[in-house]
Order: sequence, then structure tokens, then C-alpha cells
Amino acid sequence: MKEKLMEILEELRPDVDFEEEKRLIDDSVLDSFDIVSLVSELNDAFEIDIQVENLLPENFNSAENMLKLIKKLQDEN
Repeated sequence: MKEKLMEILEELRPDVDFEEEKRLIDDSVLDSFDIVSLVSELNDAFEIDIQVENLLPENFNSAENMLKLIKKLQDEN
């Protein structure tokens, strides 16, 4: 799962070190367009449905947090 997420992130923004970056939203590394694209990719790749209430900075500040969100949403299905 992590490999797939990293592949999506690196395709979205090859200039960012997603392994190390922990403030993707807080430091404006990812902008709103990136998030819209990312949510769409994650929904398709992991067969989840990220809702508006999940669009919180803490869920997208790091790849680790995104993985937690993905796992949580998969467990809810």
C-alpha cells in the first residue's frame, strides 16, 4: 500500500521528498489543485471515498498520515 501511495505522490509532485516531508499542507508544499488531484487518485487506487470531512490538513501533511487515512477508510467499508 505504501509503495502505491508513494508512486501516486511522486507522479503528482516529483520535486517533493514525501518520505521526509511532514508539513505538506502547513508549509504549502501541496496546493489545493494538488489535493483535488490527489484525492481523486487515492479514491481510485485504493477504492475508498474521501469525503469533505476527511479533508483536514493533518490527514494530508505527510505520506504516513495519508496511509492512516486510507487504512481507516478501507476498514470502514
